[in-house]
Amino acid sequence: MDWSEESKEYTGINGDRRHDRRYGINLDLRWKLIRRRRVLESGVGRTVDLSSGGILFDPGRQLPVGLNVELAISWPVLLRNVAPMQLIVSGRIVRVSQNLTAVAMTQHEFRTAGVPAGERGAHGSAVRTPSALLGNTGTTSLGKYR
Repeated sequence: MDWSEESKEYTGINGDRRHDRRYGINLDLRWKLIRRRRVLESGVGRTVDLSSGGILFDPGRQLPVGLNVELAISWPVLLRNVAPMQLIVSGRIVRVSQNLTAVAMTQHEFRTAGVPAGERGAHGSAVRTPSALLGNTGTTSLGKYR
């Protein structure tokens, strides 16, 4: 083994040791600092990157390391092209660097998010009908389709 190969081996040791692949994605989120099942503080921010094990985000200010946090991330894909979704993440703040906060995930799940009243428009009630969700076009009272 020559020196260049040996130096590559050592740089790998000091490099990024994360187990999960990180994906750079900027999404809006709402955060809550939690201690003993009580919300201490809340705010809004944006994700920087995420993986299956953690999230790096900008909360808009510095958050304390060691506290639990819950993130509600606005997901960019609609459920069945109709319902907005959120990725809800619970975890612990493990690192803070300037305004960026790293969270080690302990739990995550997708939930549907309500549509704000101002965005419902004329189709708001139709979106909630089973025929609209299934893509059927026709009258529901007679059961006929065009």
